[in-house]
Amino acid sequence: MNPATRAGRAPQASRRTRALRSVPAPELPCRAEPELFFAESPRDLWRARELCGRCPVRVACLAGALQRREPWGVWGGELLERGAVIADKRARGRPRKADVAV
Repeated sequence: MNPATRAGRAPQASRRTRALRSVPAPELPCRAEPELFFAESPRDLWRARELCGRCPVRVACLAGALQRREPWGVWGGELLERGAVIADKRARGRPRKADVAV
């Protein structure tokens, strides 16, 4: 038996699962446009982060992603890479010369 269940508390995973199931799929932005949350473009990733701001399960989503160490994507309004929150994602390719300090 799970120690959390024995103590009279539901395990964390089942709380998150119940939270996700309690919201109709069309109301979750990640279900409407899932590719946006794993995009390469920093602009698309910012859009995904904005959509997460209005999501009713944002906190549970981020907690679950951190616990599972999701390799990449936008989870709970934060950008994750290699299981950790990062501030921003640089666009693919070489940076412009004007952006490089001399």
